[in-house]
Amino acid sequence: MKNINTQPQSSFKKFCRKLSPRRKDSGGEIQQHNSNNGEDKNRDFEAVFDYMDANKDGRISAEELQKSFMTLGEQLSDEEAEAAVRLSDTDGDGMLDFEEFAQLIKADDEEEKKIELKEAFKMYISEGEECITPRSLKMMLKKLGESRTTDDCKVMISAFDLNADGVLSFDEFALMMR
Repeated sequence: MKNINTQPQSSFKKFCRKLSPRRKDSGGEIQQHNSNNGEDKNRDFEAVFDYMDANKDGRISAEELQKSFMTLGEQLSDEEAEAAVRLSDTDGDGMLDFEEFAQLIKADDEEEKKIELKEAFKMYISEGEECITPRSLKMMLKKLGESRTTDDCKVMISAFDLNADGVLSFDEFALMMR
């Protein structure tokens, strides 16, 4: 059984990427537009929202969501479409207005970033450990071609070690990576 809390958002994110406006880089290649400018992102969200709002009533129903997925060859079950709408429908009307739609995409972005951070964090910890130690940091830096002493690694860790335990937890690592 699929996890309806994350599956619709994951598929939804892929779908939105397919619909998002694409721009040419300086080399002439078409690339996904990843602006940090909130206004540009809002325009991208509006373009996707307008596409999905088939009847142009300013709201997206579970049925419109499902049909939009089918258009691009993606599958979204009735249950998944309804769950995606239900999870983001803050006003309780059973549909997504633009603000609810934008929040759904933003929430998915945050979840994706957290997953990526966890993967990066795992690269810096030694097997059997749950935190980044001076020793594990030194080993990873060596793999990356940067030679540091254990003392150097202790100093690096201490800069972000909020509880002064000599190691970096995931939360401390996440703060460091911001």
